[in-house]
Amino acid sequence: MTDKKQFSRLSSKAKNSLIAQMAQRKGGDSTSPARTIKSEALDIPDSLCDFRQLPGYKELMIHQTIANQAGIMEPYFQCHDGLAKDFTKIDGEEYLNFSTYDYLGLNGCERLNKVACDAVNKYGTSASASRLVSGERPPHRRLEKGLAEFYQVEDALAFVSGHATNIWTLAQLLNRNDMVVYDALSHNSIIHGAKISGATRRSFPHNDYDALEKELKKHRAAHKRVIIVSEGVFSMDGDLPDLPRLVELKKRFKCFLMIDEAHSLGVLGKSGRGVAEHFGIDFNDVDIWMGTLSKSLCGCGGYIAGQKALIDYLKYSAPGFVYSVGMSPALAATAAEALQVLVEEPERPARIQELGAFFKAEAERLGLDTGLGEGFAVMPIVVGNSLVAGLLSTAMFRRKINVLPIIYPAVEDSAARLRFFLSYSHSKEQITEALEVVAEELPKVRNLATTFSGETA
Repeated sequence: MTDKKQFSRLSSKAKNSLIAQMAQRKGGDSTSPARTIKSEALDIPDSLCDFRQLPGYKELMIHQTIANQAGIMEPYFQCHDGLAKDFTKIDGEEYLNFSTYDYLGLNGCERLNKVACDAVNKYGTSASASRLVSGERPPHRRLEKGLAEFYQVEDALAFVSGHATNIWTLAQLLNRNDMVVYDALSHNSIIHGAKISGATRRSFPHNDYDALEKELKKHRAAHKRVIIVSEGVFSMDGDLPDLPRLVELKKRFKCFLMIDEAHSLGVLGKSGRGVAEHFGIDFNDVDIWMGTLSKSLCGCGGYIAGQKALIDYLKYSAPGFVYSVGMSPALAATAAEALQVLVEEPERPARIQELGAFFKAEAERLGLDTGLGEGFAVMPIVVGNSLVAGLLSTAMFRRKINVLPIIYPAVEDSAARLRFFLSYSHSKEQITEALEVVAEELPKVRNLATTFSGETA
């Protein structure tokens, strides 16, 4: 008789006794599962052990139900059949595409693909472990050396995640004796990094530097270290900070200045070197340059560039680097090569700037609201209502144009919008076509939204 059959013929009492004996031999809990449940049973409702009862999940279901009733398609997580450039294929259908971060039009190009494949063939698909544990590969060092040279600073460090780069840099540099002051429209990763740090957190109204100055006058002296954080191009609004004013304030009040260049690297400046080049500012006047590798550089992850002391400290202490697997060598090689292309081909950022200015002018000609957008790679069309934004995105999709809505809580409901990402691959004709469809469909969906709101009131 097999052990399995022997076990099945035992009584419940005998089975529990055997399990307890086995647990004792392994140094585990000698209490049987059945007796544990009985002895630890508390008067706790079952709903607290059900993910469907999470308040956030219930809210999500309400939003999805309303969207379905209003005829809004699910705009997120669409499965693209191939490379997403100025055009993309979804379910076999071709769409004019404005939902890609490929600002420089390099994703999928032969030069980058070859570098990635060569790296896979030589180093494999994974870094295998944390770079602290398993070591690193030449592509990691080439990328970081290239970023440091690009920013004209001493060193750089690449993280496996852009979001984690902000979180763990701020969390590691600050503590409860310090303060972080950030723009009210800062990215989620900046806000969460500030929270995790334990430092005093203060936000100032978007691009209101008089308000920032007041905050610093009032609170700077009460803290040891202070970091001011802003963005090169704001990801939802497409506008820029006043970098010269930020530098002046950080020097006067003896603060560190951190700039998130996720959407400005490769986009701003004569040669695409970002917001410092745009304003003619010395790169070393900014203490912490942060950016992502997933947009202009066609990879994945994030980076910090600055003084060697900063990089050395983060390299040995930032949890998001030390305890995370290293970036894939293939992705590091790809981003390093994309950075080299950017250096060699300044016509790419020049083209983006030309298209951004054209988009803004065309939108204004058609009476569309571009909000705070200044005419760069990120351009919003503000429609002022989340329901309208969802309906408009659906209408655009039915017209074979892929552009996603940004709705509450990502932005205020009154600031809901479609967000267009512009790429080197786009043409002016494509931009005009898309904006003319927006202008045609917007009055229709506003009427539809009004009717739906009245019926459901």
